[in-house]
Amino acid sequence: MVTAMTGSKADNVTWHIGEVDRDVRTAAHGHRGAVLWFTGLSGSGKSTIAHRVERMLIERRVFAYVLDGDNIRHGLNRDLGFSPEEREENIRRIGEVARLFADSGAVVLSAFISPYRRDRDRVRGLLGEGEFVEVFVDTPLEICEARDPKGLYKKARAGEISNFTGLDAPYEAPEAPEVHLETADRSVDEVAARVVGYLEAHDILGDS
Repeated sequence: MVTAMTGSKADNVTWHIGEVDRDVRTAAHGHRGAVLWFTGLSGSGKSTIAHRVERMLIERRVFAYVLDGDNIRHGLNRDLGFSPEEREENIRRIGEVARLFADSGAVVLSAFISPYRRDRDRVRGLLGEGEFVEVFVDTPLEICEARDPKGLYKKARAGEISNFTGLDAPYEAPEAPEVHLETADRSVDEVAARVVGYLEAHDILGDS
C-alpha cells in the first residue's frame, strides 16, 4: 500500500525559475490561472458539470482543462486504492498537478470526490489568494444512488466494494465553498453558468 507523503526525499533539488512569470502568462492568455475544485458524492454530477464549464470556457477562448478523478486513476494514480491514506495521497498528487496547471495560466477544473476537508484545505494552501475555487456539487445521496451511472452503489450495497464514500466511508461536505451548486432541480447548463458567473464576478476571466 502506498502511504501519504508529507515531504521530499530528494536532496539537492532547487526550484528553477524561468524567464516567463505568472504576470506574463496572464497577459498572454487574457485571463488568470485558477483551480476550480469540484467536490461531491459519486454520481453527484461533478465530472458532467466540470466538462460543461470547460466547454463554455473554451468557447470563450479560455485556456481550460478538466482533471477527472477516474482518468487520473488510469495513469498517474493507478497505484492507489481507496483507503483513507491512499485517498489522501491521491488528492495530494492531483493538488500539485493542479497547482502547476494554474501556474501555467490555465483554468483547471478538478473533479474528484475528495471526501476529506483537510485534504481540500491542503490544496487550497498551495495556491494564492483567490486562485482556489471550491465548488460543492450538492446532490442528495438518494439521487446519486438512483443515478448510479457506474453501478458502484449497487456493488457497494452488495458488499463488493468497501470504503465507499457516502455509505461506509465518510464524506465531509464543504463548510464555506466559493460556489454551492444544489443540483436536484437544476439543469447542467444552469449550474455550469453559475460557475462561469463566479469566475466573471471575481475577475478571473479578464477580457476572455
